Amino acid sequence: MRQSQRVAGEAPPTGQNTNFSKTPGERQRETADRATARTAADSPGRRLENGTADERPPGERPEKRLKTYPARGIARSTGVRAAPPAPRRADIEGPPAVPLRSRLPDTPPAAPTPAATASPTSTSAPLTTASAPRGLPKESPRLSKLVSELAMCSRRAADEWIENGWVSVDGVIVNRLGARVNPRAKIEIREVAGKHHTDSVTILFNKPCDPAAGPAEDAADTAMTLIRSANRWAEDTTPLAFKATHLRGLALAGRLGDDEGGMLVFTQEGSVARRLTGKDSPLEKEYHVRVQGTLIPDGLELLRHGLSLDQVKLQRAQVSWLSEQQLRFVLHESRKRQIQGMCEQVGLRATDIKRVRIGSVSLGKLPAGLWRYLREDERF
Repeated sequence: MRQSQRVAGEAPPTGQNTNFSKTPGERQRETADRATARTAADSPGRRLENGTADERPPGERPEKRLKTYPARGIARSTGVRAAPPAPRRADIEGPPAVPLRSRLPDTPPAAPTPAATASPTSTSAPLTTASAPRGLPKESPRLSKLVSELAMCSRRAADEWIENGWVSVDGVIVNRLGARVNPRAKIEIREVAGKHHTDSVTILFNKPCDPAAGPAEDAADTAMTLIRSANRWAEDTTPLAFKATHLRGLALAGRLGDDEGGMLVFTQEGSVARRLTGKDSPLEKEYHVRVQGTLIPDGLELLRHGLSLDQVKLQRAQVSWLSEQQLRFVLHESRKRQIQGMCEQVGLRATDIKRVRIGSVSLGKLPAGLWRYLREDERF
């Protein structure tokens, strides 16, 4: 009974449990007060740095700090922008760029737009000029290129025609090399230009069927090796005298395999090289082929039409017998090892292949290992 008469607010003796001396109502109220104090102490912003509860009135407590995040596209760790920001609508729909012609000094300035004459105090958003297009405008082609395509001649011949004043553009003679013209311009070439013969040459060489005599990787080295004054054919009737300049720019037009022989063409004229090596070249090529083996039934008809190489159907060819062991092929296309592949499909093996004609130009009596100039009456 003495414990129940203790003055209110007096601390109980140390180590003494007071729960047994309190009524159930007092114990329930004390438990509720402790829970309320614990919740208030654990709530954000209600504790001090030393961990004690903040007992200051709500009006004197500092406001809770809000977490801040970097702008979109910026890394949180480094602060570096990860990607460029998306363009604003004003940048996309801004006024068109001022054309180059209006910025030239000899033209009057363009009239200011209403947006440009607005007062400085205007609250409208500033206008942005659209960026200039990237890249440079495409240049007009050179006159020599158009002349060479129009007359099917070399660039060297076209330059000579231009220098001699034989070419006019829209009725005006142009004799300046390197001039560029509109591709839609009317180009006229005088008749005297077609009768003029340039110093460019074309050479025919009879390659032996010897792998060691095959062309090198570089056409210039091939010409220097195979074309010499010592191995020129003595019966060459052309009046040209061999010069070192004839080897300058000499290109090999049409190759032969290591086990193939016959006509090789070296030329300084770009038009001849294009006609010989072009994908759609109409020039037919004639070969004499020595074969071994037994021809299958209908093998000759298959050689003429019906065979494929690398799963691509071959064009129609002219094939006939020259002797018991030699065939004559006239082809309208040039595929790698075409004749060898055709013979293998019909039971034959090609042992000797010689190219004797390209278009209307043939080797004739030119011996193997010798060369001659292309005559004036010959043309590819």
